[in-house]
Amino acid sequence: MNIYVSGSMAYDRIMDFPGRFSDHILPDKIHILNVCFTVNGMREKFGGTAGNVAYSLSLLNEIPVILATIGKDYASYFGWLTKNNISHEGIKIIEEEFTAGAYITTDRADNQITGFNPGAMKYQADYRLPKTNREKSIMLIAPGNLQDMKDYAKECRSKAIPYICDPGQSLTQWDKDSLIEWIDGSEMLITNDYELEMIMNATVKNRKELLGLTKTIITTFGEKGAMISASGSNISVPAARTDSVVDPTGAGDAFRAGLLKGIAIGKDLEVSAKIGAVAAVYAVEKYGTQEHSYTYNEFMERYKSNFGET
Repeated sequence: MNIYVSGSMAYDRIMDFPGRFSDHILPDKIHILNVCFTVNGMREKFGGTAGNVAYSLSLLNEIPVILATIGKDYASYFGWLTKNNISHEGIKIIEEEFTAGAYITTDRADNQITGFNPGAMKYQADYRLPKTNREKSIMLIAPGNLQDMKDYAKECRSKAIPYICDPGQSLTQWDKDSLIEWIDGSEMLITNDYELEMIMNATVKNRKELLGLTKTIITTFGEKGAMISASGSNISVPAARTDSVVDPTGAGDAFRAGLLKGIAIGKDLEVSAKIGAVAAVYAVEKYGTQEHSYTYNEFMERYKSNFGET
């Protein structure tokens, strides 16, 4: 099956401050704040919604097509994609911009200050989907360039390509009518429980009414698992077991990759979500969103230990 992943490509630049931010911020001078935090160093990690999902899909022996933009500093990311057998044919290079970047500084008390530069993400990818049979393709529309998110949904509907709406951190950018139009006709809406509440508030529609727009809603609850909701039914999917949670960042993207893998190989949504649950566990056990690794056989053994045979 052809798997298309629309979203962002980004570098996560992670820094640790050896003190506490609060020791250097004067409450009575907050109106003229001027501080400099000297960090211990910086680690650069590959990230972005499209990059993260595609990476986990590659571990699951899939070759997704990423639809995104990247900046003039693309070389190291393209090298990483090539190393992991991921095509960059659908990624548009914006020569006058840097790749989107998150600059995350964490202090000793785990407080964080983050600066985000959208960079190349301000531009559309401009990739056109080929005509294909409905059964041979699926698309995940993850947070990225907002106009791309809207346009790819329209294109999928016009070409009868099933698509999954994954609004995530883009939700604050949508107006009511655009969000309803985007979801309407989709194969699935996938969010965490907080995001689903935001969608219901923004659209003034409850879960049942949203299911009049999309066939299925999958809601994730972190360590409490996920819920698959369709017309007249709800299926609870437990989280997979883990011995250590090092970094929950990227778990949602890994879950989506596992879900797509299950759909691509013809599994039902319950089994597909369980594949997603196992993929998410690998992500939380490593610091960073593309630091985990496994062979397909190792993955399936872990799946069996959690859920039995597929």
